[in-house]
Amino acid sequence: MEKQKVVRELKPSLKTIHLWGIAVGLVISGEYFGWSYGWASAGTLGFLVTSLLIAAMYTTFIFSYTELTTSIPHAGGPFAYARRAFGPTGGFIAGAATLIEFVFAPPAIALAIGAYLGVQYPGLDPKIAAVGAYIVFMALNILGVQLAANFELFVTVLAIGELLVFMGVVSPGFSISNFTANGWAGGDMLNHTAILGILGAIPFAIWFFLAIEGAAMAAEEAEDPRRTIPKAYIGGILTLTVLAIGVMIFAGGVGDWRKLANLNDPLPQAMKIVVGNNSSWMHMLVWIGLFGLIASFHGIIMGYSRQIFALARAGYMPGVFARVHPRFKTPHLAIILGGIIGIIAIFSDELVTFGGQTLTANIITMSVFGALVMYIMSMLSLFRLRRREPKLERPFRAPIYPLFPLIALVIAAVSLVTMAWLNPLVFAVFVVAMAAGYGYFLSTKHLRDAAPEDEMLEGTGSLEEVTLQTSLVSTDD
Repeated sequence: MEKQKVVRELKPSLKTIHLWGIAVGLVISGEYFGWSYGWASAGTLGFLVTSLLIAAMYTTFIFSYTELTTSIPHAGGPFAYARRAFGPTGGFIAGAATLIEFVFAPPAIALAIGAYLGVQYPGLDPKIAAVGAYIVFMALNILGVQLAANFELFVTVLAIGELLVFMGVVSPGFSISNFTANGWAGGDMLNHTAILGILGAIPFAIWFFLAIEGAAMAAEEAEDPRRTIPKAYIGGILTLTVLAIGVMIFAGGVGDWRKLANLNDPLPQAMKIVVGNNSSWMHMLVWIGLFGLIASFHGIIMGYSRQIFALARAGYMPGVFARVHPRFKTPHLAIILGGIIGIIAIFSDELVTFGGQTLTANIITMSVFGALVMYIMSMLSLFRLRRREPKLERPFRAPIYPLFPLIALVIAAVSLVTMAWLNPLVFAVFVVAMAAGYGYFLSTKHLRDAAPEDEMLEGTGSLEEVTLQTSLVSTDD
């Protein structure tokens, strides 16, 4: 009896501008908060070095990743590429790592939204506000991808405009001497301490760009993905790089940057130095800054739901989560599942602590670990597919191959090792989570055997056959 084939039920309706909005919106909250902790570790100059290094990783990664996305426009994104390149085990590693990245990032952003609203409305419990954010934006995602994408584009454009306003308003108070003073981890010299600070700041630089790859998970819902996705991704990474470097330099040059290094709201505090606490510019930044958080939160819900949907459709998770709403054509049960996990994390924030930090602080680091493993698997998949499937249609080819994907692979691997060294306890939890997932994977082969045949996932590679060596990097084009 012939096996049933996958039916593509997600509705293709997204244009280039929507995909660009998703790519930028997924990330843009990272320009508003979180990154300034990198100053506490590395100083302004040291963190600039870290940020440029990570920007190089993401730029080369996105140019390489776009080849995979356009060749295999699948809702599973990294899972699909690794499944095709390395077989079921490779698909599990990439899919589980991506799931950790996208399911664990939203609770932190939701709590930031709740904390922000709690400041504006002191009687409001930030955790209740965070849960309310989950309910509102899960509902918006369920109501249809076109509606969700239009809203994402709207809030993303507002958030970008606010960052440009910030740079313009503080520019009269900018001084390069302020930015460079004590810029090497609190000192004036690049030394051993500064180098350790540069390495320690890696996760905060990654926060500038984390989750941009999630736009790939909208590939099945994109109109002509082989044409729209390259434009959206390249425009997105260039937009984010300019904003990240600009915001960081302007904020660090308005006064003593050390006063901003351990704050969740570096931009309002930097603006306050220039225009004072009662300026209308100041109030506008505080309010519209919320849109940066909303854009990322809303976009990541879209990302995790498509990953859960794709994994369930392929038999890596219970098949119920592959159901699509009959009216709205969205993976509603996958959206709800990720939300339930996030809400549990919100209420466990102060109950579960390890390493001296709250659960939320640690799951941000967990999210970065997941991202780095996924980046490594994606670049290995690119090399593998170039060798094993030279005739695969590639509407977009990674430029300067194999240099670009190799740069992304090496920097991601070094970042992973460095973070594991500096965060051994969180890394151990990450490994345990992956191991538990692998145990489930081994015990549910029957689900994958029963899953519909998906031509985009078909490949001949086996993960066990491949080792990371120079022969992996072919110069064939």
